[in-house]
Amino acid sequence: MSGDNIGQLAYLVLLLLAVGGWFVAEQRGNLGKTARQAAAWGLIFVGVIAAVGLWGDIRSTVMPRQQVTGAGRIEVPRGPDGHYYLVAQLNGKPVRFIVDTGASDVVLTLEDARRVGIDTSALAFSGTATTANGLVRTAYARVAEFRLGDIRDQDVRVSINGGEMDGSLLGMSYLRRFSRIEIAGNKLILTR
Repeated sequence: MSGDNIGQLAYLVLLLLAVGGWFVAEQRGNLGKTARQAAAWGLIFVGVIAAVGLWGDIRSTVMPRQQVTGAGRIEVPRGPDGHYYLVAQLNGKPVRFIVDTGASDVVLTLEDARRVGIDTSALAFSGTATTANGLVRTAYARVAEFRLGDIRDQDVRVSINGGEMDGSLLGMSYLRRFSRIEIAGNKLILTR
């Protein structure tokens, strides 16, 4: 335990003693009821601490994440909404994609494009794309590095959507780089 942690723990103990002392002083005429309430709050506190400690295990059970199961093989669990989501590193920055076999290109939101280092103010939004929301303006750019698990691609062309989008799309221009795409057991399996 570091010095900062000891200081924080001491502060919390003093705070607990002060609040607990005030509570006991206020309830001194009815100590049985006070003891029951203190026990209930103590159990709530222990439960919260246990949940925080186990959050990593709980999260991986409730919301499983993609995993690399071998060289060139990635398994993506189906999300609660029925879509497949994966996180790729573009120029070293994580971008969450919806896997969309109906999209022709890798399509980035304006926010994701800015985050990975694309100067969106310098883009010419001269293209158009037909989406479920109608026609949108698009611009093309290149990403120096596109990494998905142990798979690395260089100089990948992406489209930037000039309109509103819920999330970036991983379309067929990238998915066709895989030798096999299959859905089995509520997982999308990408193999190169």
